[in-house]
Amino acid sequence: QAAKEIRQHKAEIALLVPAGGICNQTVGLVQRELERQGISTVGISIARRVSESVKPPRTYYLNYPFGHAMGEAFNRPQQKQIFLDCLKILETVNEPGKIVHSQYRWKRHKFE
Repeated sequence: QAAKEIRQHKAEIALLVPAGGICNQTVGLVQRELERQGISTVGISIARRVSESVKPPRTYYLNYPFGHAMGEAFNRPQQKQIFLDCLKILETVNEPGKIVHSQYRWKRHKFE
């Protein structure tokens, strides 16, 4: 159903972001359906093993705590960089099932 609604809005790309543990599985499954419907996707994962088992098309793995898949709260430069990284993955990764491991570390990496 979500894929149909997104398709109705004529989306060409989608970034899917999990909120917690099981959401990583849901993100991967929704990605696969969106791709079947012609929408290119990239999903963020904070549970690599879960994402590996679902085999989504493109995944950006961040070793961050649950609830912080887009980065630290109120750290807009960090969140913007994660978003830009996702766009780059969408643009460059053509190998199905590819998981790109983020270089960033929770509360240690500063963005400028």
